[in-house]
Amino acid sequence: MRDVKYRVAIVGCGRMGQVYAQAYSTYPDTEIVAIAEYNTDRRRAVGERFGVNALYPDAERLLREVVPDVVSVVTPVKYIKEAVVACAEAGVKGVTVEKPIAGVLADADTMVEVCAGRGVVLGGGNLQRAMHEVQDAARRIHAGEFGDLVGASVHGFGGEVSGGGCQHISVLRLFADAEVEEVIAWGTPEEALAGETDEGLIVHGCFRMRSGLDCLVFGTETPRRGVDVWTQDTLVRWDWTPPEIFKGFDEEGHRVRIDPGYAPYRWREFGYLTGSLRSFLAAVEGKGEPWITGHDLRQALEVAIAARLSAQRDSAPVRLPLEDRSAALLPRAYRWVGGDRSGRPQRVEEAAGKVDAG
Repeated sequence: MRDVKYRVAIVGCGRMGQVYAQAYSTYPDTEIVAIAEYNTDRRRAVGERFGVNALYPDAERLLREVVPDVVSVVTPVKYIKEAVVACAEAGVKGVTVEKPIAGVLADADTMVEVCAGRGVVLGGGNLQRAMHEVQDAARRIHAGEFGDLVGASVHGFGGEVSGGGCQHISVLRLFADAEVEEVIAWGTPEEALAGETDEGLIVHGCFRMRSGLDCLVFGTETPRRGVDVWTQDTLVRWDWTPPEIFKGFDEEGHRVRIDPGYAPYRWREFGYLTGSLRSFLAAVEGKGEPWITGHDLRQALEVAIAARLSAQRDSAPVRLPLEDRSAALLPRAYRWVGGDRSGRPQRVEEAAGKVDAG
């Protein structure tokens, strides 16, 4: 634990930004020194709620007066790149972003490259890849505890293949310890396939990993809704909960579920967001990498774009990395422009913490 607290700024204090504020206000080694929020009433309410007096309408004006150690950018997706680049150029040590990282692949490239060029840690946000049990299961897979992976599958890759589907792709890449190098996909319905956003898009297909592993993709939920990977005798199953582990078979040939024996994790107040933030702060100190990086989120966006391209081209194979970095797949309006502009505004009383969300 640091003797000196990390000085934190939050850019974007809508519903999710307020969860970040709760987390940073709880940790003993962080303090919120500034907030940027375009909505005047919400900015004032959140500042009062968390005892922050340095309040600004946007990241640019915040950074003119305050250069914090770290910044969490929790704006709608449309505005993430501008804020991240401004933070990196201002000299912060680390920046986190929410999911998805961008709608346009080139914008994700810019963020990753600018941060890397300036030595700024770029971390991801509220993804289950940062659940400590998911990380533990991945470490055991990579260490060879269960043998070599021979298969993988994704279940429920639909509805939001970028906005929400980045969860699946991020866990798959972690478990497989490999990038997706080719996508073959089928997509429905036609109106979603032809649209600009990922809303309502259902994708089936196959992801070929660079390791040679093939991953079957089911757009609708099977009896599962997450990611399975397996070896000759072991199945590791992430189904939006701590991964189950099945090892060996009983007399009737059924898999045998075992106690995974996950070690306790100190930080649990905010679920898998906590794993994301705590690993990010450790990375800022030079201790490893964030459990979710900007690169991870960029790869998830690229796979989602490739899946739609393949489906649009009658299931033609699409190789990664994509040559056309202007390729885009926007998330649904609530993620892209936020609740205020998409018909889901937040009441000031909720932002102030005086009533429950609902």
